[in-house]
Amino acid sequence: MTTLSACPACAAAPLAESMAQREIAKADVILSLPTIHCAACIGTVERSLRTMPGVEDARVNLSLKRVSVRTRTLTDAALVARLRDAGYQAHPMDSAVLDNGNDPEGQRLLVKLAVAGFAMMNVMLFSVAIWSGAADSTRDLFHLISAAISLPAVLFCGQPFFASAWSALRVRRLNMDVPISLAILLAAGMSFYEVLNGGLHSYFDAALSLTFFLLVGRYLDHRSRRTARSAARDLAALEVHSAHKLVQGSTQTVPVSDLRVGDVVMIPTGVRVPVDGTLISLEATTDRAFLTGETAAIRSIMGNPVQAGEINLGAPFKVQATAVGADTTLRRVAAMVEMAENSRNSYTALADRAAAIYAPAVHLLALLAFLGWAVLGGDLRQALNVAVAVLIITCPCALGLAVPAVSTAAIARLYAKGFLVKSGTALERLAEVDMAMFDKTGTLTVPASKAVRNLLTPAQQAVVRALAQSSTHPVSRAVLAALPAGEAATLSNIIEVPGRGVQGLGPDGLAQLGGGGWLGADFDGPGLRIGCAPAIALPLSENLRSGAQAAIDGLRTMGLRPGIISGDRAAVVTPLADALGVADHQAGITATAKHDRLQALADGGHRVMMVGDGLNDAAALAAAHASVAPSSALDAARNAADIVILNDSLADLPLLIRVARATTRLSKQNFAIAALYNCIAVPVALAGLATPLLAAIAMSVSSLTVLVNAMRIRRVR
Repeated sequence: MTTLSACPACAAAPLAESMAQREIAKADVILSLPTIHCAACIGTVERSLRTMPGVEDARVNLSLKRVSVRTRTLTDAALVARLRDAGYQAHPMDSAVLDNGNDPEGQRLLVKLAVAGFAMMNVMLFSVAIWSGAADSTRDLFHLISAAISLPAVLFCGQPFFASAWSALRVRRLNMDVPISLAILLAAGMSFYEVLNGGLHSYFDAALSLTFFLLVGRYLDHRSRRTARSAARDLAALEVHSAHKLVQGSTQTVPVSDLRVGDVVMIPTGVRVPVDGTLISLEATTDRAFLTGETAAIRSIMGNPVQAGEINLGAPFKVQATAVGADTTLRRVAAMVEMAENSRNSYTALADRAAAIYAPAVHLLALLAFLGWAVLGGDLRQALNVAVAVLIITCPCALGLAVPAVSTAAIARLYAKGFLVKSGTALERLAEVDMAMFDKTGTLTVPASKAVRNLLTPAQQAVVRALAQSSTHPVSRAVLAALPAGEAATLSNIIEVPGRGVQGLGPDGLAQLGGGGWLGADFDGPGLRIGCAPAIALPLSENLRSGAQAAIDGLRTMGLRPGIISGDRAAVVTPLADALGVADHQAGITATAKHDRLQALADGGHRVMMVGDGLNDAAALAAAHASVAPSSALDAARNAADIVILNDSLADLPLLIRVARATTRLSKQNFAIAALYNCIAVPVALAGLATPLLAAIAMSVSSLTVLVNAMRIRRVR
């Protein structure tokens, strides 16, 4: 395949590939370089940095799009500024977090895999010579050399299986690694016995082949499982570890861990925001691609929320912290990815239970095979050969890989498409849904502000800012965006009432921002009431969320019946439902009513997917068979949902269902592959037609087949 380079320098640089694969060395500073793309970029970046006084060395890794800089005197900001002057975007990354993600377990498996492969190929050479006619002293010498190579290699490379098996046996239980370890040790031990007694046959090649192919499967499974963890680690590496805190008009550089809610932080140009907060400068331009996937710059005005991890693309601005540390959006996203990786679905549990039954059954089968051949045939060596072949050929690797291989590949596929899968059982449950119920405001629609500033006095605008800044509901954000920049009023006891609005205590009494019905007014839209004064309507319009129509049409084509349940008035819900072609819609219902509606559908035999974003949706999301929330949702909704949509569009919802269905289908196929393999292989081994070597090859092929079948999830479109 011919690859066209992004610039002529790539084609002209013969060392581009090797330069692209260089490992990042230990360094004081690691910077992310999202815009580099060729060998010329490597040279430019390295020269720009190396010519700076105080830089000892700089090395670029093109594959990872990172540069490691060894310096004792320069700050991240100085390096970022130098690269920006050279025409490259650069963002600091935490080298400690990245070093912690070097994957020592994967490296250990890879070393053992290499040793097993080397030993297997060398022993195969001697085996081929013996099969070709080497006899007597030559055969015995080759057997001894094979033993000298094989025994240390088996003991070293089989450690992952031996350690796991011993851990299980110590607590008097069986796992999949018990028969695996027994098969490896018996094959090696029996071969060593044959060598010591001048036997004609040894099966060191079988023991090494078994170990090698098992390690291949174990390593591939490890790499597949590590995808989501890598994403979480990269997100964590984007966290800022120092911040510019404003104290009485002066700027102090402090660790981010020392920041508290309410602190004011200055964000220089090109630096990531270290906290979730409220913008208190007049405006700001940021890059939010890490969270939403949106490449366009985001313009915010005073009072708008700003999230940790956003990059300042414009002039320096100030943020007042509303969430720090583990409570920030960036940290919660990383935690969600980790949760997706660590969760287990019911098929996996089923596989574990099957393996717990399978292991003693295999041992019993091998024992019966040995006794049968020993009694009926009278040849103990042949009986032992058959028993070892049975143990090897029935190693439950394919069974154990059947579901984890598929689910981890599916989670990685969905993450790349903008979905965070928080629950391992979510994919199984999503594959079973037959209805899709949507909230309206903030889910199917997003509010668009009208000119509300002329309806309020400056004092009233200050109250609205204070209330709206304390809410992440789309309506609150739209009202806030409609107001001019200014100071917020000082309110106390600000709380958000699910499905109603937000309220707080001020000098003039209780201030409420919410629906007209909640305010006791005769209008339905959002409004403001302060004390005993009449409520003031704050008219807003709504726009259909991007991809909403495509999502509804796609789900309907797949056999899912769409519906809308909303707390909004019927005069707004009905036209929207008609425009989307949704016949099942219900308006003016509370959070409790939403929950009850979903419960009633479940009692009627339906399996419902709920898509919602507000506090009034949290109970319904938890009650649904499967649930989805946009990234703009409130914390309660995101926590209750199984899956979070990271971008602003709903267009890929049908893809989510297709991937979920494919996950279930491929998991069942993998179980079928494992079952079919055993139905064919076990009788062959019991009949004495499979040597330990052939058994090892057959077992390994079945495991690799399961892994390859799991990778088909990437083809789902």
